[in-house]
Amino acid sequence: MGSFFYKAVFILILSFLNCRAVFSQIVDFDRENTYKKVFVDTDNFGASYLDILEEAYLKSKPDSLRFSILNDLAYYSHTRNLITALKFAEQGLELTSLKNDTLWHGRFQITEGAILLRMERLDSAQAVLEAARNKVLPIDRAFLNIQLGYVYERKGRLQEAADYALDALKIGVELNDRKTMAIAYSDLSNLFWKQSKFETGLEYGLKSLKLFEERGITDLDYDFTLYVVGNNYLALKQYGEAQKYYEHAIIIGERYGFYNNLSDVYISLVDLYAYLNEFEKASKVGANAVKYAELLKNDFMEMRSWLSIGKMQNVQGKYTSAIESLKKSITIATNDFGDAYYLSQAYETLGKAYAGNHDYQEAYQAFAEYDALKSLIFTAEADQRTALLRTEFDVANKEGTILTQESELKKQQTRQTLITIIACLLFLLLVLSYKSIQNNRKKNELLRKQNREKEFLLKEIHHRVKNNLEIVSSLLSLQSAQTQDSGIVDAFEASKHRVHSMGMIHQKLYMGKNLAAIEMRDYFIHLAEYSVNVFGVEQRVSVIVDMGPLELDVDMAIPIGLMVNELLTNAMKYAFPEGAKGKIRISLKKIGQIFQLEVNDNGVGKSHRDEVHGTGFGTQLIALLTRQLDGKMTLKTDQGTLVSIQFQSSKAA
Repeated sequence: MGSFFYKAVFILILSFLNCRAVFSQIVDFDRENTYKKVFVDTDNFGASYLDILEEAYLKSKPDSLRFSILNDLAYYSHTRNLITALKFAEQGLELTSLKNDTLWHGRFQITEGAILLRMERLDSAQAVLEAARNKVLPIDRAFLNIQLGYVYERKGRLQEAADYALDALKIGVELNDRKTMAIAYSDLSNLFWKQSKFETGLEYGLKSLKLFEERGITDLDYDFTLYVVGNNYLALKQYGEAQKYYEHAIIIGERYGFYNNLSDVYISLVDLYAYLNEFEKASKVGANAVKYAELLKNDFMEMRSWLSIGKMQNVQGKYTSAIESLKKSITIATNDFGDAYYLSQAYETLGKAYAGNHDYQEAYQAFAEYDALKSLIFTAEADQRTALLRTEFDVANKEGTILTQESELKKQQTRQTLITIIACLLFLLLVLSYKSIQNNRKKNELLRKQNREKEFLLKEIHHRVKNNLEIVSSLLSLQSAQTQDSGIVDAFEASKHRVHSMGMIHQKLYMGKNLAAIEMRDYFIHLAEYSVNVFGVEQRVSVIVDMGPLELDVDMAIPIGLMVNELLTNAMKYAFPEGAKGKIRISLKKIGQIFQLEVNDNGVGKSHRDEVHGTGFGTQLIALLTRQLDGKMTLKTDQGTLVSIQFQSSKAA
């Protein structure tokens, strides 16, 4: 008995010393590099890592170090327990608010959004992520865009999810951040897989893995990408390759305790073993999928786990068991389940199970639910957007081939020209003509090169102007946060809207093909969407842009954009009081040599707005811009409010 006691004491002492040694490896307050971040400076993400971080952040003194440790603790806790992760994120938000640290507050909001979306609180996740956008740095915005992409993917809005992945990729390229680029490619791979574009999904998944492997760190996102590549191989019926990637993902997931990734992979392994008719293995991995989903307390994972089990039971012909599993999957999802993609699969599989059980009325109802959900996800817009993304990414890869082909075509044209000249002219004339052609080619090539350089510089200028305007907008937001005077805050917000309307002009210029003109209809649509979202009147007010395509130069587009922004702002604020619904119409048409701009609403009219007093700056600005365009403005308030401005097409600001 005494011997056992001494052994137990010895083991406890040894364990304590080992724990302290691991602590000092990760956090050492006497070391210059105090904190070794996981998957950046170290891959020591063992069972005790999160406990060490929790102890360390309580002891750390500099705010930046404390916030960094707590933010990692919150984010990586989501791989094991979502409720615990959310608790740490909320602590970080409270601490940064007390310290008035806007940057770290924004970073904790991104972490909170990442956790909320995995808890199926998609609207809350979207709101908190959007609130963080103007508080953080560009590299943080890349991670923010990735999380917003996940939100829209879970909502079944795949085209918007692809846009956010593309934005994250652009930031990664600009900052030469290989991890951000790798994650963006991974997200695109997953989106193409959901769109049943498996070969394209596989291509981008392998491209993502290559970037991850160049970094030499096997982290959470690398593990997830292995799973995504396995899914594309599985869909292409390359079962051996799929199993290889799944098994690699499981090794990493079990090593680090990534419960979310483990549940994902075991769900896909159920499908793989069912395809191979290895149902005993499929049942075992299905139980593992449910186990890790329950440990994580993640309804999304648990719903998908029972869905995969139901699919397997359908393949076995166990339709009664399949119906029970699939009903459990749908019950876990609830009516407000965010991911219509997997919910549609659940109803489709349930319909097949009912049909196999000869319960055709229930099967019909399940298939009707499936059709309704499928129509929300696989829209023509989503398909066109993913096709466009494919084109945009392939352009860069094909530039070398195109240049080579153009060079070959030019050589062929030169040879044909020389043959014709030889047949018609004397040898001397041929030599002189050949030299002249060569000189002209060099000049033309020089001119083309100069034109390309000028075009690039112009785009870069517009891009920088747009970025600088965004900085001005962020500064206005920061400054407005320092005052409690509602009048001053409103003035700052109005200035932000004006700056944004100008920034959109420069964004259209550097993203468009024509560097000298703006397509105004598309610009008005985006400006209207921005205004509706800013004032939060999406459910009450609709904006109609009643005009065809019309291009204007930038000198004329900016004052017109400012005027429309002011008129939209006035209508949003005053035309529809007390929650009233209504419409706003924007029109810009060219009649002969005259442009006519009209903005009208069906609101209460000016007479009912007299009691509302603003600064009057917006009205002064519209009048000033009208004079600048040498225009004439008329106002009608008999049925709502109609503002009409006419000006000469040749008059620039």
